[in-house]
Amino acid sequence: MIAAGSLRVFLVASLVAASLCPGAWASAWTLDPSATRIEFSVRNLSVAHVDGAFRLASGNVALDDEDPSRSTIEAVIDAASVDTSEPKRDAHLRSVDFLDVNRYPTIAFRSTRIERADGGHWKVTGDLTLLGRTRPVLLDLDSSTSEGTRSSAHATTTIDRRDFGMTYAGFAVGQHVVITIDAVGMNTAADASLE
Repeated sequence: MIAAGSLRVFLVASLVAASLCPGAWASAWTLDPSATRIEFSVRNLSVAHVDGAFRLASGNVALDDEDPSRSTIEAVIDAASVDTSEPKRDAHLRSVDFLDVNRYPTIAFRSTRIERADGGHWKVTGDLTLLGRTRPVLLDLDSSTSEGTRSSAHATTTIDRRDFGMTYAGFAVGQHVVITIDAVGMNTAADASLE
């Protein structure tokens, strides 16, 4: 339950964070799997929240500062990496009841639109593929910073797990999953022209 939602969140957030890094007018960024955090939170039994994380497998951002609509973000998350600090729950989340990682080992995100909202705030719309279903999601990105060849950004989104066919446990597990992404990107080709 929680894993599916968190997977969606961290994929989307990672992509948004990397694409909105300030810098050269056109640049390529690779998301750093060891430094990027994808976390999720979902209500459990209407009383408490269960928090967890996923591991980014790979991610790339092509950024065009002059025309952000030409920028692209792609990210892949390792579905089996779901971690709520409770081994039995994590094993259940990996099962066919939730993430079905044997059949769907990855969660993927690809941006379809990136636009400035205000100040350093961005809106990133993209397609999230989870459990073989692709649905549109919107990421709010609100703080990106750059230092040399590294850049970071913070993004959030909320998804409805039912949109991806994740209905196990009915209302015992919250329908809405809050996803938070703290992405770190490394500049791989500064001042390159976008194709």
